[in-house]
Amino acid sequence: MQIVWLLVLALPVACAAWTVTHEEVFREPREYCERRVENARNIVVRKFFYLFTCEYCFSHYVAAAILAITQFHLLCDDWRGYLIAWLALVWIANIYMGIFGKVKLNVTKERAEIKKLEKEATKAA
Repeated sequence: MQIVWLLVLALPVACAAWTVTHEEVFREPREYCERRVENARNIVVRKFFYLFTCEYCFSHYVAAAILAITQFHLLCDDWRGYLIAWLALVWIANIYMGIFGKVKLNVTKERAEIKKLEKEATKAA
């Protein structure tokens, strides 16, 4: 049953991390963070703002929040179970994001090919 929980809890982790680091709804805050990463002189400031531009990095914080909310742990009932669950959640969430990234890329490619074919059909007609 713990594996089912792990696979299910990784979904909101992946969703939140991907949305913040890739989707249009967070574009402006992400661009601000990217500028701070490029222009900050202090390494701590650069690393802090980098967390909001990298889905892998951000997924660690989302996973920690999910664990705090759900009290989910793996294998052990103490702090070790939370540590194992945290790292496993990040790993599974990043697998999900990798799959989603490939699917999204394929959909974008197919849409571009369809537009190209539509333009060619319009020119031929």
